[in-house]
Amino acid sequence: MIQEPNDHGQSGDVEILQSLRAEVNQLIARTRPGLTGSVVLGIGFLLWLLSGIYTVGPGERGVVLTFGRLTALTNPGLQYRLPMPFQSHDSVDVAQVRRAEIGFVSTPQGLQAVPREALMLTGDENIVLLELFVQYVIQDPVKYLFKVRGGAATLRSGAEVALRSEVGQHPVESTMTEGRVTVQTAVQARLQRFLDSIDSGIVVTEARLLTVDPPPEVRDAFLEVVRAFEDRDRLVRQADAYRERVLPEARGEAVSMVREAEGYRESRILRAQGDADRFIHTLNEYQQAPAVTRE
Repeated sequence: MIQEPNDHGQSGDVEILQSLRAEVNQLIARTRPGLTGSVVLGIGFLLWLLSGIYTVGPGERGVVLTFGRLTALTNPGLQYRLPMPFQSHDSVDVAQVRRAEIGFVSTPQGLQAVPREALMLTGDENIVLLELFVQYVIQDPVKYLFKVRGGAATLRSGAEVALRSEVGQHPVESTMTEGRVTVQTAVQARLQRFLDSIDSGIVVTEARLLTVDPPPEVRDAFLEVVRAFEDRDRLVRQADAYRERVLPEARGEAVSMVREAEGYRESRILRAQGDADRFIHTLNEYQQAPAVTRE
């Protein structure tokens, strides 16, 4: 197993050794010449034992190895292990949120594109420039130190592969517009599956696309297409809003017209029934007394 170098937690050892060295020098200066060799050997042995003292910082986990084999995990604070070559230790910060950059690098002057990483082929065989930002934490320090060679580099490679795979399944218009969030979510899930499959001990907390642009040579044409899609979506939204406003009004007017028609029908029926009743009454009277009814 190859162990990644780590120098966390060494400041406490340095301070202790410096203090002990000063005391040893004072003791040697006061010791008789005949006893100097024995005292120096004794003090050297004591210093060797004390070299096993180490400090695990806040948010860190200590990993203790005995002849190269994992034997203990230690918590933050002052700790002790057997001196070299019997035991050694590493400290891993498990609270720090780390970041990986795909397609760009951060510089004091700002973000600088890396075309070799950023240029990718979409599902409809168009080329786009993408910049991906990944945040992650180390969940298992043992797996991170001993299961993978170069955890940060492995994560970057896995993130680039995951991004290329997902972009290759989506058309360029979708990747640049409404499908952007879908691509981000799929990249994070694919990357996490890869890291879990190799027991990396890493958990991805966020994967975000910072830039999705066409190459400079065709950028203007692509932007025209994007603007056309945006105009289309805007017009569709306006039409939907108009429909939502007009339909309730039309339904209300239709209900009002139906009610007016029903009222008119009822009034005509009642009037017709009244006229019929009056005619029948007059007819009955006529049949009983035609002469009187005529008058």
